[in-house]
Amino acid sequence: MSFKEKTFADRMNAAAAAKKATLSRLLSRPGADDPAVIAQKAKREAIVAAREARLAERNAARLAAEERAKAEAEQRAAQERIEAAAKAAEDAARAAALAIEQKAARDARYAARKARK
Repeated sequence: MSFKEKTFADRMNAAAAAKKATLSRLLSRPGADDPAVIAQKAKREAIVAAREARLAERNAARLAAEERAKAEAEQRAAQERIEAAAKAAEDAARAAALAIEQKAARDARYAARKARK
């Protein structure tokens, strides 16, 4: 069995055949004004538009959720301030009552001490 080397002419013919096949494939493709190409382009544009609409919808939903969370946080903060003010007022009233009670007890001890003398 002998191996036959390709000659220069064989290689040139093979290259020319490959170029011819490539050219025929390119020329057989439909043009830009072909209805199938136009339909495919319209289909791609519809897909892109739908994708952008979904993205816009997700962004709007995310922004709405962020606004809702922000409003809830502000409401909680306001409620906590109200509760803190009520607790401070209650503590102040309790401290005032305790001071009055302590003064009354001190006055009673003073009066008892004066009465013993």
